[in-house]
Amino acid sequence: MLRRLAPSDLAAFQAYRHDAELGRYQGWAPVPDDDAREFLRHMGAAELLRPGTWCQIGIAQAVDAALIGDIGLLLSSDATTLEIGFTLRRESQGQGLATLAVAEAIAMVFEHTPAQRVIGIADVRNLASTRLLERLGMAKIETRTVISAGEPCTEHVYAIGRHPIHTDTSSPSS
Repeated sequence: MLRRLAPSDLAAFQAYRHDAELGRYQGWAPVPDDDAREFLRHMGAAELLRPGTWCQIGIAQAVDAALIGDIGLLLSSDATTLEIGFTLRRESQGQGLATLAVAEAIAMVFEHTPAQRVIGIADVRNLASTRLLERLGMAKIETRTVISAGEPCTEHVYAIGRHPIHTDTSSPSS
């Protein structure tokens, strides 16, 4: 399930955000507890889907609402395109949870914004993420080389237009 982040998520948030393997392909870096607590407080109160501003929402276990990951959403300044990114703690991967959460987030974007497409960007070495984006029916529209963490990186850009999301959870890998 998706929910707002809260300062009470600090321990769970820091546990996966300090997992070096999990952060390998991410655009974020681990931060000290005080900074993370303030980030969680801010994201819990921030306006969601405000054009030109990143927002984060939590991915939580349905049974107890415990935080297991988060989704970043950046609605373009003109509100026509939204970029989505996602992180799921390693112990929760391989169960289809990230696929369901990202599909729910995309549906929310199309329901609550005028965005005409959602894009996801993944390092080509991050096979779990590229497979997830493909399972959702996103099409690869570009492959590009960028500088990430000071080093060249090749990434795929995927996109899906405003229409129902196809979710194939028959072979989950994230």
